[in-house]
Amino acid sequence: MSSWVDYQSMQLAIHDAIKTTLSELNLPDVDFVVDYPTDKNADADYFSNVALVLAKKVGQAPRDIAAQIATALTNKIDQIASIEVAGPGFLNVAMERSFFTTVTAVVLAEGKAWGKNNSLVGQKILIEKSAPNLYKPFHVGHLLNISITESISRITKLSGADVIDVSYPSDISLGVSKAVWSLLQTGADTSDIRALGDAYVAGTKAYEESELVQEEIKVINTTLNTTKNGQVWKVYQAGRKTSLEYFETITTRLGSTFDDHFYESEAGVLGKTIVEAKVGEIFEESNGAIIFAGEKYGLHTRVFVTSTGLPVYEAKDIGLIKMKFDRHNPDQSILYTDAEQKQYFEVIKKAAELTFGDWGEKTHYLQHGRLRFADGKVSSRLGNVPLAEDLLEEVQAAARARIVESNRVFTEAQLDALTDKIAIAALKYTFLKVAPGKNITFDFNQALSFEGDSGPYLQYTYARIQSVLHKAAQANVLPDTAIVPVVAYAIEKLVERFPTVIVTSLIDRAPHHLVTYLTELAGEFNSFYAQEKIADATDEFAPYKVAVAQAVGQTLKQGLWALGIEAPERM
Repeated sequence: MSSWVDYQSMQLAIHDAIKTTLSELNLPDVDFVVDYPTDKNADADYFSNVALVLAKKVGQAPRDIAAQIATALTNKIDQIASIEVAGPGFLNVAMERSFFTTVTAVVLAEGKAWGKNNSLVGQKILIEKSAPNLYKPFHVGHLLNISITESISRITKLSGADVIDVSYPSDISLGVSKAVWSLLQTGADTSDIRALGDAYVAGTKAYEESELVQEEIKVINTTLNTTKNGQVWKVYQAGRKTSLEYFETITTRLGSTFDDHFYESEAGVLGKTIVEAKVGEIFEESNGAIIFAGEKYGLHTRVFVTSTGLPVYEAKDIGLIKMKFDRHNPDQSILYTDAEQKQYFEVIKKAAELTFGDWGEKTHYLQHGRLRFADGKVSSRLGNVPLAEDLLEEVQAAARARIVESNRVFTEAQLDALTDKIAIAALKYTFLKVAPGKNITFDFNQALSFEGDSGPYLQYTYARIQSVLHKAAQANVLPDTAIVPVVAYAIEKLVERFPTVIVTSLIDRAPHHLVTYLTELAGEFNSFYAQEKIADATDEFAPYKVAVAQAVGQTLKQGLWALGIEAPERM
């Protein structure tokens, strides 16, 4: 069986053939597209706007140019059934039925390799998947960020890159010092992550209300950054251990793993050294502090080292870049942040380019939108900024109620595992379906719908396919691509697009392309399921229908994996 590599470049093959034809016809070289039609019922499988682009340049009618190109393209590409001129001058390309039969066979043969491409082979890409604040439980913003970066990481892996997944825990900061101050006052349990979060809130409040407390917390902050001993250090270390264990637990639950961890405490020491060494060249002194004069570059001026000699976030981010490139030397380093931090990271990016040159240029700061809830908040218990685990439990409880209402039989352990997968799918789908940079609205009922436009809907469709395949096996109807209908099913044509969607999602760094595609694929399969008897042993085409169903299931599973969502075999 030939690899899909032989077939996934059909768009490119058509594009290259058109470019060759333009040269042969002495027509100018222009930029044009070869793409899929938006109408799934269109007669064409691909279209090109090349004649429309050429028309103004050569002073001819688009349809006349399109007719010349169509004639010259005849028989240049295998498995093309026809090339027609349509509308104002589009080229419509229809593939032979055998092309889609081949695609179905290839999907079954490729298995977990289906959808992979070689566009990033030889590239080392470092992706910072999470930057948790220690001493605080994961809140919904952390959940949003890690959902996006996990999917970007997986899409990048499908494209052949050597991906290094890292985290950057904020283990020493003024905020952590506020929490430590509160713990010293109350003697609260440092082994309880929620107690640490409460201490963080209490310390912040006390800091804002009392100048005396401010001074005490600043002393703690200096101690944690310099002397590192005594009761302050002991309490800090205990809370740090609890925080890191919690981080491991919650990220594992979300399906994320890490190859390396960088700590803010380490980055701060290194960043301060780098910044101090570049004073007078890139940074400058101002009232005892060290700043980067961003106004020179149309940006903000920011402090990197305080007048007390402590590195702040800006210097730490400079230190982090050096740590990343010293340790892994990636071709690209990618970090996603909240859109509200865009201007901050524009300053960091410029300072990094001036400080490191190539390393700064290879460091990319991308943004995602902000999250809001359709009704303002999920519940009074969760509040306006819910904790990740509380939100997951709320969604999991709703999923459990819907499954119980359906009268499907599961053990308690199975139900717990399934509803957790559904809850995570519901949240991740909501986060990932929106284009980069746009704000995200979480609608509780829509997120849990089994009817469409939701993570559980994709999971349910995959589980339905597994049920169909099980029934077919019981009826001794096994997948076979030998006997096929004359006309390709619409669902086959959608399956063929999967590798292209992965590439598009990679280029745009936008998982929403994949979400949109998988939702359309699931909808088309459910229409196919409603119209066709897939496991009917009396139907001569049943083995092929089973092969198509299996190909759709494999595509859904691979696509869900790329989104960081598990595909349950049964729902």
